Amino acid sequence: MPGLFAGKRLLVTGVLTDQSIAFSVARIAQEQGATVVLTGFGRLSLVERIAKRLPAQAPVIELDVTSPEHLAALADRVRGYVDGLDGVVHAIANAPQSCLGGQFLDAPWEDVSKALHVSTYSYQALAVACLPLLGPGSGIVGLTFDATRAWPVYDWMGVAKAGLESANRYLASYLGQKGIRVNLVSAGPLRTMAARSIPGFTEFEDAWPTKAPLGWNLTDQDPAAKACLMLLSDWFPATTGEIVHVDGGYHALG
Repeated sequence: MPGLFAGKRLLVTGVLTDQSIAFSVARIAQEQGATVVLTGFGRLSLVERIAKRLPAQAPVIELDVTSPEHLAALADRVRGYVDGLDGVVHAIANAPQSCLGGQFLDAPWEDVSKALHVSTYSYQALAVACLPLLGPGSGIVGLTFDATRAWPVYDWMGVAKAGLESANRYLASYLGQKGIRVNLVSAGPLRTMAARSIPGFTEFEDAWPTKAPLGWNLTDQDPAAKACLMLLSDWFPATTGEIVHVDGGYHALG
């Protein structure tokens, strides 16, 4: 029986360790029949080593989403492995330490601008770079962390995610004309490398598993990954501009 993604071609960014949500996306997509191409930056050899843990071989393309040269060359580099894309996963976010951990009032613009460039603007930049490979019925999915609230220690990354959620709506508006769907998954806190870089992350770890109506497993990336893939699949043909919460129901509580 063919898998949900049989014959599909996906570009997945943000695989850094096998605890990354993006790694689970790539693994499940392959298990469901997809051909997956990965991108990495900064620690390319680490990404290549982690990629070997996937069920099937996946090429790794170097991509700095703040580099106009990398973005301009991306479509041609992807074409070296697949002739087009059915889905793109944006799992990229980063902020200098000065932007996190209770330093909201002190973070300099130079650092804040880096957080916004990597974590917010890159969503649009990646989408535009991939446009030559996308067509009607294809989709883009990004990852957010509920930006309707001010969270402890999240600070300027929370602002960046609010911008990401707004960019998602604008991309949905502009790319809908091309038949391309654009959605976000708002995942609960997970013990990824990105989370470990946030000072005070234990505040989330302590509260979420006990308060979320469905409970919450801090080490299980699969629920968020499956939501990403469902939004990219043919089962959501008329959904765009959406934010799907995968957080055990925590967002619904007062």
